[in-house]
Amino acid sequence: MHQKDYDKTRETLEGILKNRSVRILLLILGVSVLILIVKPWVQIGAGERGVVLNFGAVQDKVLDEGLHLRIPLQQEIVIMDVKVQKATSNAPAASKDLQDVSSQVVLNFHVIPDSANRLYQNIGEAYRERIIDPAIQEVVKAVTAEYTAEELITKRPAVSESMRSTLQQRLLKHDIAVDAFSIVSFSFSSVFTEAIEAKQTAEQLALKAKRDLDRVKIEADQKITSARAEAESLRLQRANISRDLIELRKVEANIKAIEKWNGVLPSVTSGAVPFLDISGEKK
Repeated sequence: MHQKDYDKTRETLEGILKNRSVRILLLILGVSVLILIVKPWVQIGAGERGVVLNFGAVQDKVLDEGLHLRIPLQQEIVIMDVKVQKATSNAPAASKDLQDVSSQVVLNFHVIPDSANRLYQNIGEAYRERIIDPAIQEVVKAVTAEYTAEELITKRPAVSESMRSTLQQRLLKHDIAVDAFSIVSFSFSSVFTEAIEAKQTAEQLALKAKRDLDRVKIEADQKITSARAEAESLRLQRANISRDLIELRKVEANIKAIEKWNGVLPSVTSGAVPFLDISGEKK
């Protein structure tokens, strides 16, 4: 019974294999499996480039973004990231006046797309650890040594630009482009920091004292100007007082005296009417 079942199954399989359409289907299926295994294509994503290796040898052609065919077993494609990347580093250094300075800096960079194959051939994929980080440390130390500790603060834009341009020249030789460079912070010794704070306090006090002195001078000048104006006004008033004005003032005074008189003459007048001068003569 068992043998009969086996023979029947074999005959069924042989019948299937003799069918042409089935053979074609199996062939397609086998080829598909083989393609999936050897994978004769490569997809390059956005912001990437493909470095072509023929039996391990770097080729001149760099693959752009998209889908590309490759020769299985012979060609290998290494994907290189060419997008802008960020490197943050803390670099201890010494200033020109021998002050200890710790700088935190940020570098934005990218691999030059058309030179990705050369970078891979000369440095490999660990270019950040081998090239970028050491370059940042060395450049920060070299530029910091050109400035005093105080100048690092007062001339910060110039210091940052000097570091950026020096890094750009250094990394460009290795097919790496610098996009931006920033100094996040400077850290100094506690003694130097206290000295800077004391100096700033003294400068602020001196500035306040100068402003107070300027204010006092302005107020004094205003008082002098006001006094001069008042003196000039009095001088002009004195210059305008004439003899006729004096006589007019006397007449006005007599009129006021008459208005106040009750009509009773004093017992002793020596022959004159009190308060009233009616001679009309000018003295």
